Amino acid sequence: MSGDQTVDLAVIGGGSGGVRCARTAAGLGARVVLFDPNPLGGTCVNLGCVPKKLLAYGAHVAHELEDARGMGWSIGESKLVWSDLVARKDREITRLNGAYESTLLGAGVEIVRARAIVGGRAGALVVRAGEREIRAKNVVIATGGVPRRPEIPGADLADVSDDFFHWPTLPRSIVLVGAGYVALEIASVLAALGVEVEVLARGHVLSGFDPDLRVFFRDEIQKHGIRVHEHCDDMKSVACEGDRRVVCDAKGDRFVADRALFAIGRTPIVHGFGLEELGVEIAHGAVVTDERFATNVPGIFAIGDVIARMELTPVALAQGMIVARGLFGKPVGTIPYDLVPTAVFSMPPVASVGLSEPTARARGIEAKIFRADFRPLKTTISGSTSRTLMKVVVDPATDRVLGIHMVGVDAPEIIQGFAVALVAGVTKAQLDATIGVHPTSAEELVTMRTPIR
Repeated sequence: MSGDQTVDLAVIGGGSGGVRCARTAAGLGARVVLFDPNPLGGTCVNLGCVPKKLLAYGAHVAHELEDARGMGWSIGESKLVWSDLVARKDREITRLNGAYESTLLGAGVEIVRARAIVGGRAGALVVRAGEREIRAKNVVIATGGVPRRPEIPGADLADVSDDFFHWPTLPRSIVLVGAGYVALEIASVLAALGVEVEVLARGHVLSGFDPDLRVFFRDEIQKHGIRVHEHCDDMKSVACEGDRRVVCDAKGDRFVADRALFAIGRTPIVHGFGLEELGVEIAHGAVVTDERFATNVPGIFAIGDVIARMELTPVALAQGMIVARGLFGKPVGTIPYDLVPTAVFSMPPVASVGLSEPTARARGIEAKIFRADFRPLKTTISGSTSRTLMKVVVDPATDRVLGIHMVGVDAPEIIQGFAVALVAGVTKAQLDATIGVHPTSAEELVTMRTPIR
């Protein structure tokens, strides 16, 4: 970009939301510049969803080899070379970084590889990055978040999720503090690869998911050797004991392993970008926006993890498109957060869309509940003890399906399809009228006839 240094939109942050916003705006004819000193793709591509799933694919082979023995295959000695798996993962991430850059440049977005600071005033915003100074009619803050580390003695002796992706070797044992998406996905990878794993949950595993789902999932992962400790007190300290790590909670309980890792949530990156100086409202550590992602300062918007609304990549993508189209095209609707599907790529995987049973009842709905707990066909020959859970939540007044929840193989793929049905307003009668594909696990969702409560 040369000559006139005024742009229609400046995006600060090259993660999923920022890239989608910049690309969409440029496609609508806006003059756009994106600032980020880091590899493009943000947390999802570099230190989150994508590398986690790539490593999970590698680790899942261990389960497939075990199943193969139960299916008549004679399997010789097998051994994972961790460094090779990590190197292959890194090559794919580098390819994706390049693809993001090519896509942006192809759309006409200028990329500035520097940290940006917003200044000026409403209506006359200025973005500074290195020696560059660009006037911007609108600014989108898409700076994401970083793993949270507790403020306790010795916390720096433990890893956070970012560190996991670049371990040179696998530990023999680990204590994982946290029981959400990140902790349980990492725990599953490590347990599949033979690492002794202990998970410390402040409350329940997968807090926020349907309770039936949580209990079933906890029992399933313990079959795979993950020891789960729920209702642990707050962590008090981390210390070294020779080459090992000792994590102590407030009750004085000690958990000892080769490594310790905190996966207790993420902190929005809100400081150092000039937001406070401009008067942008920040509450509970996150940027405050309205439903169309405008802040209290005209011309400044925020999307993605930095607003801590729902920290999922597809949600950030949708937020970015809403902002871009609202500014430069035909405004689109808001996000139906109740119908956002989500998945945990653990072993077994978990997926959910819509309302949980407690949420439905809290809204005054006397929900009708359908549930199936069964042994998948594959396990009858492989010898695996894994089971699958499916749960459907229905509003009896309207017959509308409010939520579908699943633990088991292919749960994310199955729930994605049913998410379309929920957005379309599917009823239980319509599920009942649907012919299932046999023999599949998914057919169970259209054959449940008798409510359990």
